[in-house]
Amino acid sequence: MSTRRRFKQTRSLEERLAEEAKRLREQAELLPHGPLRDQIVRKARQCETGSHMNQWLQSPD
Repeated sequence: MSTRRRFKQTRSLEERLAEEAKRLREQAELLPHGPLRDQIVRKARQCETGSHMNQWLQSPD
């Protein structure tokens, strides 16, 4: 039976997703318009949406 490697996250999920979205947007700015840039911008939006969804799920309402 294999054991899972576990480690404690030092930053929250929202922080990690927001940082990834920022990094992707900066990367997209350096690329010319085209399918690759669109794909990176889409991924950044997904990260931002994931961050917001986590906030919504943790809200008391």
